[in-house]
Order: sequence, then C-alpha cells, then structure tokens
Amino acid sequence: MRILLVEDEARIASFVTRGLSAEGHTIEHAATVAEGSALASAHTYDLIILDLVLPDGHGREVLCAIREADTDVPVIVVSALGEIDDKVELLDLGADDYLVKPFEFAELAARVRAASRHGNRTSHLLEAGDLTLDTRTRVARRGDLTADLPSREYALLEYLLRHEGQVLTRQQILDAVWGFGFESASNVVDVYIGYLRRKLDTPGRPSVVETVRGAGYRVRA
Repeated sequence: MRILLVEDEARIASFVTRGLSAEGHTIEHAATVAEGSALASAHTYDLIILDLVLPDGHGREVLCAIREADTDVPVIVVSALGEIDDKVELLDLGADDYLVKPFEFAELAARVRAASRHGNRTSHLLEAGDLTLDTRTRVARRGDLTADLPSREYALLEYLLRHEGQVLTRQQILDAVWGFGFESASNVVDVYIGYLRRKLDTPGRPSVVETVRGAGYRVRA
C-alpha cells in the first residue's frame, strides 16, 4: 500500500517507516499540517496515519481537509491524547481508527492490515454477523433492535468490533476506551458490557458480546 505518514517526531516517524517498509508498504512522510494537507490533496494514498499534535496546528485540520475533499481514504489517528472525548471527536470527524501512544508496532501493523482489507468500503459500517455499528451516527443495529449509543457505549462497541474475533482483556479495554491509568480493579467494563447486552441481546440468541471465561470479551460473527 501507498501510505502517507503525518508525524513530527523524527524517532517515531523513522520507527514506523522502517517497520511498514519492511512489510512491503511505500511510505511518504510529512511533519506538519501544511505538508500533510498538501500531499493528501495532491496524491492518492491507500491509507493515512495521522498524528494530532503537529508544529503548525492540529491533525484534525488535515483530517477535515481530507473528508471535505470527499475522499474515502482510511485514516488511522495516532496520538498521545487518549481521552474518550478526543477519540469520539476524531471518529465523528471521519477517522477510521484511533491508536494511543505509546504503542507496539505489531498493533499498528495489525491496524494497517485491517484498513487494507476494508479499504474499498462504501459505508461507515462496522459489522459482525447480524450486528452493525454506524460510525457516523453511533447507531447500533441487530436484527429488529436499534440502539442510539451514548459516547462511552459507542466507544466500547466500536473497539470490540474493530477487533472482531479477538479476545480482549479488561485491561486492554480499559486502556483503549477509558484511557491509560484508569483503575484496573474497577468493574466498569463489566457494567458497560451489561448496558450493551440489555440494548442488543434477545432471548434465545447468543449475546452481542461473548464472555471468554478467565480471559475477557470478544465480538464475533
């Protein structure tokens, strides 16, 4: 894939470029909002990896320019800003995924592969079996059930769907949805899984979120 990396930290840019190049991708690098916007408008990319805090502005400016140009290129936001409001705002603006720094390269590579598989998508829907989540409206649908999800429930279901089939530990979910440093002993994950189940489960059918005893949770088709 041809990938545009918008990242001002030279160490991170080098680390990501080396890793993705080794996996066969072509990487072009921009370090500012101006450079990133200019490259995104002048060339066609299969994926854009976008940092938020840049020397001449905020990465959302690049994202907005991309979406205003009506391009549907997948955008993965990479940022140290891990608060739920930051994630929801960027997803609402048109980002396809959100990865919090610091991150392992293996996770970034997996997100890139997922973006590649869905690069030709025609809608902003995440799907697993009969469950769908519209990332623009935050509406979840399962069969005849429809749920307009508040921010935290939306972020939780979105994270589970983007990792369809993967067993996610409570700590992984806490870090991704509530942010690093959240009290790991809290039962907040279980509580919010319960909210989703009450809205989207029906008698006689498997739960929308599967409990993997002793491991965590997952969504699968």
